[in-house]
Amino acid sequence: MKVVCVGGGPAGLYLAILLKRQDPSREITVHERNPEGSTYGWGVTYWRGLLDRLQAYDPASARAIEEASVRWSEGVAHVRDLTTRHQGDEGFGIGRQRLLDLLADRARILGVRLEYESEITEPPTGADLVVAADGVHSTLRTRRAGHFGTEIVPGRNHYIWLGTTKVFDAFTFAFTETEHGWIWVYGYGFSGEQSTCVVECSPRAFTGLGLDRANEGEQVALLEQLFARVLDGHPLICRPGTAWLNFRTVTNRTWHQGKLVLLGDAAHTTHYSIGAGTTLALEDAMCLADSLRTHADLPDSLADYERRRKSELLAAQSAARHSAQWYENLPRYVNLPPHRMFALLGQRHSPLLPYIPPQLYYGLDKAAGRLEMLRRFKRWLGPRAARALHARSVGRRR
Repeated sequence: MKVVCVGGGPAGLYLAILLKRQDPSREITVHERNPEGSTYGWGVTYWRGLLDRLQAYDPASARAIEEASVRWSEGVAHVRDLTTRHQGDEGFGIGRQRLLDLLADRARILGVRLEYESEITEPPTGADLVVAADGVHSTLRTRRAGHFGTEIVPGRNHYIWLGTTKVFDAFTFAFTETEHGWIWVYGYGFSGEQSTCVVECSPRAFTGLGLDRANEGEQVALLEQLFARVLDGHPLICRPGTAWLNFRTVTNRTWHQGKLVLLGDAAHTTHYSIGAGTTLALEDAMCLADSLRTHADLPDSLADYERRRKSELLAAQSAARHSAQWYENLPRYVNLPPHRMFALLGQRHSPLLPYIPPQLYYGLDKAAGRLEMLRRFKRWLGPRAARALHARSVGRRR
């Protein structure tokens, strides 16, 4: 089989690795339109579950990724002058470029051919399988948008992806109130020297603060002032060409046409606030590799991949929609006491939250939590109580 992957991001590179591991005789080429070593963004996040799956599919790359990652187990929220900190699940951060370098090195070792500064706009005629892993702006998908049934829905809020030399020791949220409304930042470390800062605000705050009219230097200076407390004197870093965006949710009615198949952001996007974009792209690659291994016929393989991934993505897509809406309706929650606001921040994926008064939802959630703790205690106590009663009855008989 001759496979062409269009796009040298995490999805395309990892699929190439998996397909080459399955069958070293496959001729696999990855085409990336940008020069090697150039990437957008800063760091990406993932969680322990992904690392376990990477270990199962390719231990060598999983080990390299884990060793190059930083980790945290707490979340911190700064609201005005108040701060709350909570213990959470173990999370990981890794520089996007570092991740790409590790995957590219692994692919080369396995015999994958990598072609940089190589733009593919039409499926090569000599390929048996063409994978469109060329991102949210996928050229291969856009030229066939009618067939794929592509829908792109822009979000309301504005955001920009920046870096900083401040290394956060926890996943950090900071909410700042201005006369034009709220503006906030998500911050997380991805190396021992730098962190990612995603800044988001409503349209009213965006225009009221003049961010729509300011140049790059003026924007950075204003944001450094607004988030001075969490930055501790460290600068924000803006790569050339970085712009404010509205997140676009991409969906497709179908993911394949003939020998062409969509992968990663070309097939679907989920709002950055759930931190799952890279994870979902890598899981796409795992699923497609599995389908190609278990089905000898290519159309059956692609149909199986699409069916399985669409089903698996339902929960993440729902969570992403509700998470984005939570931030779009931030004034509904931000005036709660910080520990309550942070608790509801953790519940932002809930489809019920928008329809229940926040204070009432918080109380119900706390009560449900106590009830669950009681259930766990009863489950723990049950076998022990049974053994104690049994021992007592035996003693009586004696």
